[in-house]
Amino acid sequence: MIGSSHSTQTARAVGQAVFQNDNMTRKGLMERAFTFAFRGMVYAQIWEDPVIDMEAMELDSTSDIVTIASGGCNMLSYLTADPNSLHAVDLNTAHVALGKLKLAAARHLPDHASFHRFFAQSGQRGNIDAYNVYLRPHLDDVTIRYWEGRDLVGRKRINAFAKNVYARGLLGQFISAAHVVAKLYRINPRELLAARSVDEQRAIFEQRLAPLFDRKFVRWLTRQPASLFGLGIPPAQYDALCEGEARGMSDVLKQRLEKLACDFDIRDNYFAQQAFGRGYALDADASLPPYLQASRYDALTGNLDRASIHHCNFADYLGEHPTGSFDRYILLDAQDWMTDAQLNRLWSEITRTSRPGARVIFRTAAALSLLPGRVADETLSQWQYEEARSHDYTRRDRSAIYGGFHLYIRKAQ
Repeated sequence: MIGSSHSTQTARAVGQAVFQNDNMTRKGLMERAFTFAFRGMVYAQIWEDPVIDMEAMELDSTSDIVTIASGGCNMLSYLTADPNSLHAVDLNTAHVALGKLKLAAARHLPDHASFHRFFAQSGQRGNIDAYNVYLRPHLDDVTIRYWEGRDLVGRKRINAFAKNVYARGLLGQFISAAHVVAKLYRINPRELLAARSVDEQRAIFEQRLAPLFDRKFVRWLTRQPASLFGLGIPPAQYDALCEGEARGMSDVLKQRLEKLACDFDIRDNYFAQQAFGRGYALDADASLPPYLQASRYDALTGNLDRASIHHCNFADYLGEHPTGSFDRYILLDAQDWMTDAQLNRLWSEITRTSRPGARVIFRTAAALSLLPGRVADETLSQWQYEEARSHDYTRRDRSAIYGGFHLYIRKAQ
């Protein structure tokens, strides 16, 4: 029962991070339902813009990074910036297995074309042959058992790479379901891919997609927190997203989708291509995550020995390292899940292990940073919040789904 063992470990770890209420309360029951949903693969592709991340972090050959792994895309993208070391951690065993698969693929597939085919092209049966010949001999037993284990409908997990892996996982299934709902109203989200300019994108959004959010069924559906588990949104984050919104979640989602559809040229935004087209474009100049770009392939493969991935809690991992070990920290949106006690422990460890000038980046569902008033002043006073730069990064983040991007820099001693 390998799959059961993996999911049980993940559920236990995620539960420790998510549970904030008694299990007999409504919110407590929702937290436990979210944990159940979060047991398997959630993100086949991470939904934070690595270009913005790397700009904010100002990575160089002295950078020692600790990041949440998630789908592994950004972890590999950071390696193209030539950091000194990269330590990826995650509570989800499926994400750890995906990260290890991506590292092995970058190291052992014969060239960029085969690497691109494995992670950027759908419907490639040859990817399974590539797994068996090039990757399997170099994977640890736990990772092999995960990928050769079976999902809830009996399919070998590795077979996802012979179809569309980005339609798998909780987020992929959510996006697929959103396409089905749109088609019930005779709307095909792929229409946006035919736009020849940002102005055309906006016209299609306003005329075709925006009215969906006024439909009674859609408004009812988005009022159900469980309906958004596919976005990786736990109950606490759902509340933060709705904060200050008079008409609720449907308006929030409409605003975020509008930014994704209208604020960037869709040809330069692989997040929009995934959302509206269910995959990466295959043109020669297609938008791709940095780690999949041909021009960065040598930088990626040359730095693989600097990366490691670990199944553990972020704060626990920091606790195992000496003072001053790291200077770059990427927290994704994980703090939206945390209690004050968890936040204070995390930032205490970040502060202890950081060096002067260290940088922390994270995203939040709401627009404002959640740290003031929650993290102890004696800890937070050692960090400078870059408010203007954070607003600019939020505006330019192509993933478009977060309310805020935040950058903190450790003050000089």
